[in-house]
Amino acid sequence: MKRHTLWLPVLALTTTILMLAYTARKPEPSQATLENVRAEARSGGYRLITTEELWGWLQSKTNNLLLVDTRQEWEYRTGHIRGAVNFPMEPTWLSRWRKKNALAQLLGADKNRTIVFY
Repeated sequence: MKRHTLWLPVLALTTTILMLAYTARKPEPSQATLENVRAEARSGGYRLITTEELWGWLQSKTNNLLLVDTRQEWEYRTGHIRGAVNFPMEPTWLSRWRKKNALAQLLGADKNRTIVFY
């Protein structure tokens, strides 16, 4: 193969490597402000609660409450609300999309209970 015809395969290989590196990078979550969180709650169809509300629900010993700790497993092991289940999830749409089937399985078929994510 002639030397001057090698530039096209080298360019294709370099472009492929750069694109793979770009798509494999970890997305950086943006800094969430309280207003961003409120806007997401409105658009997502869920509501935010206060710690006082959660404490009241926990004190009432309602059996219709599911607590989901979304932190990483090592964070969950260092301390969590009693009765909470761990479901690690990064705060990105891609993570939510990739884990939607596992989340549906965790939540189960009961649609009449209160679910708290933290």
